[in-house]
Amino acid sequence: MTLDDALAQCPVVAIVRGIRPDEVLDHAAALLEAGVPGIEVPLNSPDPIESVRALATEFGDRMVVGAGTVLTPERVEAVAQAGGRIIISPNTRPEVIRRTVELGLDPAPGFATPSEAFTAIEAGARHLKLFPAATYGSVHVKQIKAVLPPEAVVWAVGGVGPDSMAEWWAAGCRAFGLGGELYRAGQSVAETREKARRVVEAARALR
Repeated sequence: MTLDDALAQCPVVAIVRGIRPDEVLDHAAALLEAGVPGIEVPLNSPDPIESVRALATEFGDRMVVGAGTVLTPERVEAVAQAGGRIIISPNTRPEVIRRTVELGLDPAPGFATPSEAFTAIEAGARHLKLFPAATYGSVHVKQIKAVLPPEAVVWAVGGVGPDSMAEWWAAGCRAFGLGGELYRAGQSVAETREKARRVVEAARALR
């Protein structure tokens, strides 16, 4: 599944920071069952490449799978070899973005300012992750959207949850990366499923 296909179904990517390979498939199944078709394994999780590989093998045709906190081109290559499709970063590093595009994957670099946004776009990114979103606020998005090209897809990530998604959507965001609102290390699969249902309900109301 492609990133655009997943976001068309539900504009949410789950950030499962801290998850282990031996539990990732059960939590991913719960997310997918609830209607979340995107999952990001941050690279500062235990054995993250193994989790990406397992997810891509089991759910790659039904979920868009990738990694977060990707900081170097070498890590991009490792994620690609594991079957990941999306490369999400907290920062704007052109060489990471360019390598992602070269490998046919979708980059979603982190940005805060117009300069960072245009640097990312020039390197080949179309998806732009405002991070941490809560620090800047939805008005920040509305102002930046005025100068971005129409094909740019702005994500709100960091301090965003189901109760605030409508505000960010109204400002122009068209995707969300949700961490603790969906998954915290050590929580049960049932809790993941219940959180995901609440998030998907909020996302459907945006349409």
